[in-house]
Amino acid sequence: MKKILIVDDSAVFRKILNLHLSQASFNVVEAEDGLKGLEKLKEGKVDLVVSDMNMPNMDGLSFVRAVKEDSNHKFVPIVMLTTESQEELKSEGLKAGAKAWLTKPFSPEELLKTIRILLV
Repeated sequence: MKKILIVDDSAVFRKILNLHLSQASFNVVEAEDGLKGLEKLKEGKVDLVVSDMNMPNMDGLSFVRAVKEDSNHKFVPIVMLTTESQEELKSEGLKAGAKAWLTKPFSPEELLKTIRILLV
């Protein structure tokens, strides 16, 4: 079973994502910001990360950069799932190492399709 780390400061949004991903047979781990996300990565291997952009303590871009600098996790695909839709920010996120950028509100089907493509 593939393990996905959700990094989002909204407990409600993490719960919704957890529900969709669990129903799709993924093992889900949650963190409420980028710093906690990095701690979760130290606890064990994850196959993919879904991260928000705007969070306290460490934002999504800083989190992506930190993950990509870590030799143990630099090849883990990261999907940004955020309310931010500016092309400049999206371009910066993809340049930092995110593999996909989806905007909220999101389609669960689109998210699952993106995740499955990245996990091949």
